[in-house]
Amino acid sequence: MDDSRAIIDLMARGEYSDVEQRLAARVKSVVPPGMIAASWQGIEQQVGRFQRQEALTIVTLQGLAIQVVTCVFARAELDVNVAFDAAGEIVSFTITPVGTLEQQANATYSTPPYARPEHFHELDVNVGQGEWVLPGTLSVPEGAGPFPAVVLVHGSGPADRDETIPPNKPFRDLAWGLASQGIAVLRYVKRTLQYAARMRQELAALTVQTEVIDDALAAISLLRDRPEIDLTRISVLGHSLGGFLAPRIAAADAVRLSGNTGATLPAIRSLIILAGSARPFEDVLLEQLTYVASLSITDPATLQQQMAAIRQQVAIVKDPTRLSSAAATDLPLNIPADYWLDLRDYKPALVAQNLNLPMLILQGTSDYQVTTADYAIWQDALGDSLADRMILYPGLGHTFMPIAGGGMAKPADYTVAGHVAPEVIQAIVDWLA
Repeated sequence: MDDSRAIIDLMARGEYSDVEQRLAARVKSVVPPGMIAASWQGIEQQVGRFQRQEALTIVTLQGLAIQVVTCVFARAELDVNVAFDAAGEIVSFTITPVGTLEQQANATYSTPPYARPEHFHELDVNVGQGEWVLPGTLSVPEGAGPFPAVVLVHGSGPADRDETIPPNKPFRDLAWGLASQGIAVLRYVKRTLQYAARMRQELAALTVQTEVIDDALAAISLLRDRPEIDLTRISVLGHSLGGFLAPRIAAADAVRLSGNTGATLPAIRSLIILAGSARPFEDVLLEQLTYVASLSITDPATLQQQMAAIRQQVAIVKDPTRLSSAAATDLPLNIPADYWLDLRDYKPALVAQNLNLPMLILQGTSDYQVTTADYAIWQDALGDSLADRMILYPGLGHTFMPIAGGGMAKPADYTVAGHVAPEVIQAIVDWLA
């Protein structure tokens, strides 16, 4: 139980490499060498030298037991939060103001003001069949129907049906907000969460086809089989990675329909892209990691030095002669070569141009993960042709919740309680109407 205290002792003695050795593989993949040292040293520059450890408590957050040690520095007290996996490797290491994690753990989701629970009901459904079946929720408006419907497609990483980052649930906000105004919404648990252990075992063969696209297509098929749903008005709403892949999902569905020898089914009605990147995935990832590192490393030369390893990994992704034979450990996030090869020639805005589908593209100006640079690419590709509407929201972050002060968001902003902005909900409702 005192593993966290031992880790803090190593940090206090400057033995940062020993701490890095304790990081789990998936954490090492996103923490550049030297970043642990830079973060601790940056804290000491702000609040003075580390003095001593005090109370240790356990906080459970997202099913993870986190050891929280309150530490006294020369000019402040801070919580050092460390979580370990069953093998004793560090899976989470953060430094926060005292009580922050406890507040997050105790925070509960509240119903957004635009949700009208009396206007819809929810059904448990299964998305897909066989070995990869996924639990889902279909929010159905009250009334006779049939109703227009939306499939919600997640961003990167394992995620539940609500895209939960405690205490926030952006997909639940979207589902309840839309269903309150007559639009059915299907959301489901992402495969990488529901079958996490098996997906890790089969990581070498992972592509976005198995991570995202197959299940999104299964969700569309489910809606086509439901009597409550208007077959001519099924749309796909992709967030982040889901937005990046939305044109590919629509293209794959069109191919599937063209090969259907049975009854003719109508195509997807439209695409709704929320914070969908339009640049190569590796470029967006490098930009994200550089920004996050810059929050704790203020010296530009040091920042560039610390990011050198990530830049080398991105260079391999861009080099076809090296990528196909590269080990996962030499690639960003330890994601295997097949994943990057699958995305190599994918340009979402160009695919979107050929779909002949109306599209709604929404972006927040405070989003550091997908930025206005991506929005500009969508605008250049579609602004005068197929994208019927593009909206840029000042002060909204990646989950379309307001960012205090309206500046660029920081990772900690994800845990500030909020809801998807009502103007975003209304824009989608108006679009679908």
